[in-house]
Amino acid sequence: MSEAGMLLQAATLRRLRHLLAAIGPGLVVMLADTETGSVIAAAQSGAHWGYRMLPLLLLLIPLLYMAQELTIRLALGTGKSYGELVRQRWGRRAELASAALLLTSCLGALATQLSGLAGVGQLFGIPVWHTIGLLCALIFIMVCTGSYRSVERIAIGLGVFELAFLAEAWLARPDPGQMLAQLTQLPLGNHDFLLLAAANIGTCIMPWTLCYQQSAMLDKGLTLADLKPARLDTLIGAILCQVITAGILIAAAAAFGNGAGGESLDTIPQIAGGFTLLLGPTGGKLLFALALSGGALVATIVVCLSSAWTLGELAGKRESLEKHPLEAPWFYGSFAAMLMVTGALVSSGVNLVKLSIATSVANALLLPVMLAGLYWLASRELPPPLKPGRGYRLLLAALFVLVAGFSLYSGLVGSLG
Repeated sequence: MSEAGMLLQAATLRRLRHLLAAIGPGLVVMLADTETGSVIAAAQSGAHWGYRMLPLLLLLIPLLYMAQELTIRLALGTGKSYGELVRQRWGRRAELASAALLLTSCLGALATQLSGLAGVGQLFGIPVWHTIGLLCALIFIMVCTGSYRSVERIAIGLGVFELAFLAEAWLARPDPGQMLAQLTQLPLGNHDFLLLAAANIGTCIMPWTLCYQQSAMLDKGLTLADLKPARLDTLIGAILCQVITAGILIAAAAAFGNGAGGESLDTIPQIAGGFTLLLGPTGGKLLFALALSGGALVATIVVCLSSAWTLGELAGKRESLEKHPLEAPWFYGSFAAMLMVTGALVSSGVNLVKLSIATSVANALLLPVMLAGLYWLASRELPPPLKPGRGYRLLLAALFVLVAGFSLYSGLVGSLG
């Protein structure tokens, strides 16, 4: 090989290593986005309304990417987390209000994940408190004995199991004619349909996903040199997240949905039952358990880390997974407290489906506040090279107002109906 060829090969390898080193936070947060709440909202939508919610799930891809991409700019352009920027721009009270909003979202999300994992245990005859106790202990040990990069690799490995939902959608063999017919019949005046629409939006863009990615990029030590691969990381993750969610809806529609708006699912075993109808009692149950557990475990890690980072910032400390537990007791203590409190709540027998839908709708109602804060910070706090241009800001504003307004309307009308 010539000297020029060797130099070209070396440069290509350096770019590849740089790309692989920067990829992670966006993919992890998107795998976490396909969590228990998303599975329940999509499965309920497919069972209750067939394929009618499918356009909404796919239309959310660009919005999901654009919202998360702003967190990339803010992290790399300011070197600060979302909470730190809120305090810098609006003061301590605003930071406390933002943290309260985030922690409320995290608490509901974590309860949903642990409830989903407990439901998976019940499929195999394992008592709820056994499943919750073992999982909480294993997750805490994993976090205490690793670094950010090791936790990230584990999270991505767990998230791979979510691809089973795509296999289930393919094996469901949906009827193209029925799908096309239902896509033109959107019951936008139906309260139940609007409530599920709000739930699907609320499980797509959530306070904890926005805050996690910004803090994770700082914990990983990424810089402005990582901007392009970080954007690619997030774009791939956003597409994968919504395609997997669409797969869940398609599989549920094929298993349960007659499109008449009559089927409703109340438990994880009941949702899993639809997949056993498609794939048989053993294969269906196993694939569903792996897929749901993968997303729920990644989301559990992400939610707990978001909470711990937020609580640390409120105490005036930016903690990191790179520190030993004895060096960052507040960080690891907060992580453990979230697991213990929520684990106890789930073990008490809370209704998973009702909790999940309520949490998702609450996220949808909080979405306008989060998007407004994100937009304002990106417009005011970024240095000129990273600040969105005038045309892009107008596009962002239009999309954010449209989706936030629809989620607010859907959540309120659906809840009151």
